[in-house]
Amino acid sequence: MSQSRLEVVTPQSPPPVWAALRNEAAHAAQTEPNLASLINAVVLKHDRLSAALSYQLARKLSDQELRAMSAREIAEEAYAADPTIVDKAEADLKAVFERDPACKGYVQPFLFFKGFLALQTHRIAHWLWSEGRDTMAFYLQSRISEIFQVDIHPAARIGSGVFIDHGTGIVIGETAVVGDDVSMLHGVTLGGTGAERGDRHPKIGKGVLLGAGAKVLGNIQIGDYAKIASGSVVLKPVPSGCTAAGVPARLTNCPTCEAPARTMDHTLADEIFDYSI
Repeated sequence: MSQSRLEVVTPQSPPPVWAALRNEAAHAAQTEPNLASLINAVVLKHDRLSAALSYQLARKLSDQELRAMSAREIAEEAYAADPTIVDKAEADLKAVFERDPACKGYVQPFLFFKGFLALQTHRIAHWLWSEGRDTMAFYLQSRISEIFQVDIHPAARIGSGVFIDHGTGIVIGETAVVGDDVSMLHGVTLGGTGAERGDRHPKIGKGVLLGAGAKVLGNIQIGDYAKIASGSVVLKPVPSGCTAAGVPARLTNCPTCEAPARTMDHTLADEIFDYSI
């Protein structure tokens, strides 16, 4: 007599980002036929994320001076030279989906979200800057500002898994550094004080949450998993795991929540302790 086997059912992992994006795009094309040609051109006719992304960015960035074909060739050149740019784009797309409660899937940010598209354009501009192609890098910076209302200097260094919500009014200076898994809302400025030269912009650690309208000014360090409250003006370093709030900002609670950028937790402690900085 054969011995029966118990079938072990293991939970299935969610599909990779590209596969999920294509599935969502196919469904969207069926449910909204007026946009089917757009969705097919941007997503469905491509066989990999890099090809779709280069097409989408070229479609958005092209103008009379920089034709779509030339813009796409620049993007594909950057992706071929540095494949980590595409890896970062995938991580950014996943971050938007996981952190933005208004985001219903991957198609939405890929087609429409200014923050995501501005960041992906900056990644190409940063590659151009690192290759000594300053003029084209600045041209893309200008186009980002015109189209998406986001102004990021091409020299600024930005990690992966970064979520830029809304995008409008964000300014990131030349010597700024943004770590992995950071979330920032509209109106954030990572700028200089106007009195410094050289290395003059903030260094934002891993997993930091920057609330709407937050201004972080000067060559100061914002520690990992810190939180900058909306509307705050930060002029001094913030230790890891702490919250800074106010004008000028003061430390209000240490530690803050474990992963503020991932949870998008903007709350302050019920009891606020003033740790002057």
